[in-house]
Parts: sequence; structure tokens; C-alpha cells
Amino acid sequence: MRHRIAVVGSGPAGLTFARVLHRHGYPVAVLERDPAPDARPLGGTLDLHEGLGQLALDKAGLLAEFQALSRPEGQAMRILDADGTVLRDWRPRPDDRANPEIDRGQLRDLLLGPLDVQWGRSVTQVVPGTRDGVLVHFADGRQETFDLVIGADGAWSRIRPAVSSATPHYTGVTSVETSLDDVDTRHPDLARLIGDGSVAVYGVNRSLVAQRNSGGHVKVYTKFRAPLDWHTHLDLADVEAVRSSLLALFDGWAAPVLDLLRHGTAFVPRPFYTLPVSHTWTHVPGVTLLGDAAHLMPPLGAGANLAMLEGAELAESIATGPGDLDEAVRAFEEQMWARASRWAKITTAGLERLVSPDPTQALALFDQVQPA
Repeated sequence: MRHRIAVVGSGPAGLTFARVLHRHGYPVAVLERDPAPDARPLGGTLDLHEGLGQLALDKAGLLAEFQALSRPEGQAMRILDADGTVLRDWRPRPDDRANPEIDRGQLRDLLLGPLDVQWGRSVTQVVPGTRDGVLVHFADGRQETFDLVIGADGAWSRIRPAVSSATPHYTGVTSVETSLDDVDTRHPDLARLIGDGSVAVYGVNRSLVAQRNSGGHVKVYTKFRAPLDWHTHLDLADVEAVRSSLLALFDGWAAPVLDLLRHGTAFVPRPFYTLPVSHTWTHVPGVTLLGDAAHLMPPLGAGANLAMLEGAELAESIATGPGDLDEAVRAFEEQMWARASRWAKITTAGLERLVSPDPTQALALFDQVQPA
């Protein structure tokens, strides 16, 4: 008998889980609160690592399609001093496929494929251990039961309270994101500054990174240490007020770097939250978590990769295992916790170095990760 399985959330973790199960002919309900795939912006580009995100896509039978869509040249990284001096200018080899970039929208469409996502199904709570299985409560008042419910619903997961009392805490670092469109035509000087991949500038307790997406779109991320209420004197909907505040924060930096802010079209604050580095829970039959719902960590390139691989591994365990659903989930959780803990320690230490009182720490970290 096939198990009744639901995954909550249609991000990289949930869709990879569902796609691998689908490949094995296994039904799964994908429950997503957004009313449609394009209901909100999905964010910038992702670099998918060979042994993580790319491995997950291989398990889903999608690696070749990913390789056709991805941008290996997007791995390029240029680092500047605050005065505009080029400190590093790393470019990948033509055959380098270690961490190629792909837009989040392209990745979502690739994973969606034949999946039948239930859009507009907002889950408010899950109750394990009922007579008929795990009871799922929806915002519209409806209820449904499943044998297994997987929370892949991100940092503020509605599924997490069923297994853990942990809540995300603020790291002390905030990012404010803006973007530029049609950069090669409208801002050719900035296009040359950014190159094929990213340009990063590090200062005292602050940084600025501009990253090329496909189609001439560029995402710009400022990061700085500040209290959570740093913006109370600002109307965040006032684009010019936020722009002026950021320009003051980065005052004295090279004019081309500041132009990335001067030409930004809108500004979105994104405070960085994390869960405890070694977040685990006492196993609860019928419920588990993937990705940020399980191990929210600083956004330094690991989160989506881990989430996708976890989704693929759990799906494989369910589809090809001996049939004991609960034992498959137990074994998966132990494996996930160990790997996620290692990455959480790495990314937490990385954030400390990338937004540091000593900007040379960021450069040293780059040299460790991407030696010349």
C-alpha cells in the first residue's frame, strides 16, 4: 500500500523531494500557500555545488537539463577594496562545473515539470499522532490527514512546532537588497565592473556584493551589522530615503561601487536569522523537516544545496527502501543533522568573517575557499 505523503512548501527542498518521488512513480501532495508559481519574486541566482545541489538534480534525472540552463561563467568573482582597487579577479576555467549559477525561477520551473502543486493551500498547523495519521489544518478551515508530512516551508515553518520549540534568532547582520535591469545597455560601466559573475567589496562591519543574473539583471546586496530596529527612523517604502541612508552608511567608498546603489530600483531589507547550529529534535512519527525549516543558517551558498540533497535523499529512501516509512525517516534525520551541523558551523563562522571589523578576514576567507 502506498503511503499518503505531503510536503509543505514548493521551494527547492519540497520540489526536489516531490520530483524524485515522482521519478519513482510515487504520489505526493505538494502544498503551497502562494496562489500561483509567479505570485512573488523568488530572489536571485543560486550556485549549485557538484556534491550537493547537482547531485540532487542527478537523482531527479534533471542534471543534463540543469547543465543546459546554468551559467558556469557566473562563478567568476572579483573583490575590490573600498577605494575601488581590484584585490582579486578570479575566473573559472571553461570546463569548471563546480558551482555554476542558475536563476531561482529557472530552477523552480525545471523542478516543477510534471508536478501537480496544490497552489493556495496555506497550512496553519499539523497535529501528529491522531487515529488516522497526521492531521493537517489549512487556513481555509479544511483538514486532511497523511501518513507523513514534511515541512519544507522555510525559516518560519508552520510544521516545525510539531517537532521542535526552536525559533530563529537574529544574527546581528542585516542585508538590504536592490536590483538593476538591462545592465549591459543601461549601465555598461557597471556591467564591466561586475563581469560575468559577482563583484564584492568589504569594509568595516559592512559589505556590498553585486551578482549577475540572467537577462542582464543584477542583484545588489548590502550587508551590515545593526540592531534589528535599525530602520525605525525610515519609511522603508520611501526608496529615496532608504537609498540616502545606505549611501551614508557606505560614505567614502569608490564612486562606481556607490553607483550600484544610486541606480537601484527598490530596496528590500532582509535581516539574517538562524536556528541553533546543531538543531535536532526528538523524532516524531509522521513529521519531519527539510532545508531552512530544519537548519536555517547564514545565506552563504549552502542552504539551498543542502535542502535539495536532503529532499532527494529522503525521497529515495522512501521510494526504494524496505517499506518501513518511520524507520526511513529516522535514518534520514540522523544523516541530515550531522551534515547540516557541519555546514551551519562553517557558514556561521563565514558570516563572522565576511561582515567583520577587519575586512582582511573576508579576503582571507576567499583565498581559503577559492585559492588562486
